[in-house]
Amino acid sequence: MSFFIQISQQLTRFTAGVIILAAVIAMIEPATFSWVKGDVQVLVLGLIMLGMGMTLGKDDYRILAQRPLDIFIGAVAQYTIMPLLAIAIGKGLNLSDGLILGLVLVGSCPGGVSSNIMSFLAKGDVAFSVGMTTVSTILAPVMTPLWMTVLVGQTVEMDGWGMFKFMLLVTLLPVVLGSGANMLLDKKAWFKDVRSVMPAVAVLAFACIVGGVAAVHGHRFMESAVVMVAAIAAHNIGGYFLGYYAGALCGMNTAKKRTMAIEVGVQNAGLATGLSAKFFPTNAESAVATAVACIWHSVSGTVLGNLFAWWDKRKGQN
Repeated sequence: MSFFIQISQQLTRFTAGVIILAAVIAMIEPATFSWVKGDVQVLVLGLIMLGMGMTLGKDDYRILAQRPLDIFIGAVAQYTIMPLLAIAIGKGLNLSDGLILGLVLVGSCPGGVSSNIMSFLAKGDVAFSVGMTTVSTILAPVMTPLWMTVLVGQTVEMDGWGMFKFMLLVTLLPVVLGSGANMLLDKKAWFKDVRSVMPAVAVLAFACIVGGVAAVHGHRFMESAVVMVAAIAAHNIGGYFLGYYAGALCGMNTAKKRTMAIEVGVQNAGLATGLSAKFFPTNAESAVATAVACIWHSVSGTVLGNLFAWWDKRKGQN
């Protein structure tokens, strides 16, 4: 089992590379990932959220009880900055309805499941990061459909109630099941081994989701590649800056501000990709935009975490 745990650590370390590789393979040979659609995609999403739930135990929920103000500030920042920034960028750059839809969908999703690792790399407040990710995920079945209805419901036909029920099933239920199993079976050696390889399973699952989108819509990427990447980058980097300074405005210390930056800026774009395929199956631009965001957020979040660590090292040397 130690071999698989080592493989898991390496896959987690090179998450962005694995996702990019899957996208490239899918565009070259679509049949490789064309099976990731429909019910299969729903199961893959559920597996990712189950893995996240398996990392949550009693100590994590204790954090929520001990630090309600921090978590409240983080949740408000998460679910105001990114959705509103997405629609502002979309309108400001005069993006197509499809690209605006994809950008708002990414902005309205909860924090990324890999953000805790990025906060660790950044020497942030990891406990705060776990708390923010947990709360944003719990709130997602309500907040994501609500923001989508408010921001794009007038221009794109969507089923807000259906999205709410779907997200309860695919996000909240697997997290609750995984977390419950973690608290009940935490002392079991076999469960610890399974939990150790779940990050790798999540990485491969993300890769499959992105690969599935690339297999169907990859040929459309070049149609709006430059403006799409520019919009995704502006949204993500803007989230980092606004998240950091929201923490500063609330008097947070450096570690918390770094965590705020990462938790606000890094979104669960894999979930956004799955939601796009499920609820907007004919909107190719939205699907491609969310898939590209999945890659971008994985790369930029890791880079930002390492930049923070490099800055600390540089100051220490000086």
